[in-house]
Amino acid sequence: MSEIIQTDIRKLSAEQIKEFVTSLGQPSFRAKQIFEWLWQKSATEFEAMTNLPKDLRTLLADHFEILPITTDKVQKSNDGTIKSRFTLHDGHKIESVLIPVPDDNRFTVCVSTQVGCSLTCKFCATGQMKRVRNLDASEIYDQYVLVNRQCMETYGHPLTNVVYMGMGEPLLAYSSTIESIALLTEPYGLNISPKRITVSTAGIAKMIRKLADDEVKFNLALSLHAADDVKRNEIMPINEQNNLEVLLESLVYFYEKTGNKISYEYIAFRDFNDSIEDAKNLIKLCKSFPVKVNIIEYNPIDGVDFVKADAAKIDQFSMYLRRNDVMCTVRRSRGKDIDAACGQLANKEG
Repeated sequence: MSEIIQTDIRKLSAEQIKEFVTSLGQPSFRAKQIFEWLWQKSATEFEAMTNLPKDLRTLLADHFEILPITTDKVQKSNDGTIKSRFTLHDGHKIESVLIPVPDDNRFTVCVSTQVGCSLTCKFCATGQMKRVRNLDASEIYDQYVLVNRQCMETYGHPLTNVVYMGMGEPLLAYSSTIESIALLTEPYGLNISPKRITVSTAGIAKMIRKLADDEVKFNLALSLHAADDVKRNEIMPINEQNNLEVLLESLVYFYEKTGNKISYEYIAFRDFNDSIEDAKNLIKLCKSFPVKVNIIEYNPIDGVDFVKADAAKIDQFSMYLRRNDVMCTVRRSRGKDIDAACGQLANKEG
């Protein structure tokens, strides 16, 4: 008798699960129950699906497997930020970060979309790693589920926001990113509002246009970090194929098609992009649609010479933006003591 080759059941659609259960002579509503166990109740074992007949649970276990991510290491920062390293079914590791702001009732998870990254941004620790593979949608979904439990256990509060700003470029893991957001937001999944989700990209114009054509409902953030092509080319090689003019056109297209919020992420580097002249260039990029600028403290990483801009310089920069009607926030880094801050995720110790 030939050995049954097991398939990851979380790669199947509801219709495919329905075809399987009806082929066994089971009523079709069993497929809906299975799908609910997988995506509403986040079950990782067939035995947990207690409203299914035992013989069906046995058949599911014979034909399929569930491959959840597992927690490998947890670190807690002095400021309450928690970084988790997760192991995937093939042994690769990724990191996610819980960023709590209890005073604002804001609890955010930063999720990863790739093992490593291929974009080699000079200021980012993940960019120094090779891209190994894209995550499956279920592996992104699992990060939310596990960190949400962590948030409840630690802070007595569920997650309020999701940012796709961890390891990897979400728009180069497009199908997994979109499928995972469906699992988080659709009624057949966790049913959270897409307005609570922000996807961050280093700037891939054709994929931003695809987001618009797909009529996504979540927010978009562009990792800008320099407001002219010469400087941006220097720190972000992706800009050589996606210059600011092309990116701006794609963002205008995205905004006109979706009306969704757009923000610019802008890491302030000392004596590189923190002058009033840089602010003037940035203001020009804020004229075509409503946009919020998040100025971020630079977080040092090994082997990189950048230094964070002085606090006084950041204040001058942000005040100049505000005086010119640009909505702007200064985001102080969190989790630096555990390498959990923006740009620091690199799977240290392997």
